[in-house]
Formats: sequence, structure tokens, C-alpha cells
Amino acid sequence: MSRTSAQNEALRAATREAVEGAAIRVFARHGFAAANMRQIAAEAGLSIGSIYRHYPSKEQLFEQLLQQATTGLVAASDRLSGVEAPLDLAREFTATFLSDLAGDHGAAEFYLVINQGFLTDTPQGTTQRLASTQAALWRSFSALVRRGQNLGEFAAGDPDRITAYYFAMLSGIATMRSVMNNELGESGVELVLRLLTKGRAT
Repeated sequence: MSRTSAQNEALRAATREAVEGAAIRVFARHGFAAANMRQIAAEAGLSIGSIYRHYPSKEQLFEQLLQQATTGLVAASDRLSGVEAPLDLAREFTATFLSDLAGDHGAAEFYLVINQGFLTDTPQGTTQRLASTQAALWRSFSALVRRGQNLGEFAAGDPDRITAYYFAMLSGIATMRSVMNNELGESGVELVLRLLTKGRAT
């Protein structure tokens, strides 16, 4: 019995997801410039011909990952601009980020691949593609810090500087998570939030 169109689409979606996961792992291990489609196909357990039916080049594969990253940044920026209590929004954002890293879905490697592309502008244009959405996320978080300070929830200090240190901490955790896996233990949400609350328990 032949498959239905819905079954075929589900199969294509599952294959694309497997290819994207394999690409993240290969890009994280070798870097975008040194990685090739044959390595990605082997990582995904697919033939090289099969992978090319979904993605004609590693550049198009990276473009798909880049679109996922920008979509996530925009969604996070919008959420941080919500009307809820600043500390609640900061806790939700921090918990989601750290939970994703702790999961077995390649989130830490995905973060590193996108961050490496941003810092090295590889492939070319990556920095420009991400700059505006990343800046929007930082502005949203800085505004959240300022609002939290006005309510007495957050520690005093330059909101932009606090934001920079907060994201530097998350970036460091992502790097450590990618090499230490479960050795980091619990997610550490409350530890991270103490940067915002000047060491106060939250």
C-alpha cells in the first residue's frame, strides 16, 4: 500500500530534522568551513544522494539553522517585553534557556554553531543577519532590568552593563554544557538570577 501525502510529508519533515541535527553536530565539531555534506550525511545515517534531495548545499543547511535562530531571538525579545513582573520574565527566560541546554536536543551545540558564525561572519553575511535581532533581544532585556530596578526587584547598576554580563554568563554556560554534558548538574537558574538581584535569593 502506498503512503498518503500526509505520511510522505511527515517522513520528509523527520528526515529534514535528522539532517539539521546532524549538521549542527558536524558544524560544532569541525566548524562550518571545514565541514562537508558527506560528513553530515554520514552523521545522519543517510546516503549523500538522499541528503541533497533536501538541502542542495551546506550553505542552504546553515541558512535554515540561521532562520531558526533569528525566529527564536525575535520570539524571546517579544516575550521579554511582556507586562508581567520583570523578575518573573527573567526567571522564565533563564529557565527556558538553561533547560534547553540541559536537554538532549543539541541546543548547546546549536548555540555554539550560531555564535561561531556570528563572531567569525562565516558563512559571509551571518553577522549582519543576526546583529539586528540580537541587538533587539539585548535592548528588551536591558529595558527589563531597568523596569526591575524601578520596582526594587533588581540590583542597581547600568542596565546595559548588567545585560552584557548576563548574556556573557549564559554564553559561558552554553560552552561548558557542550563539553561537560551532565557534569554541570542542575540548571542553576537561581544562581544566574543572583547576578540581577545582587546576590539576593529569588
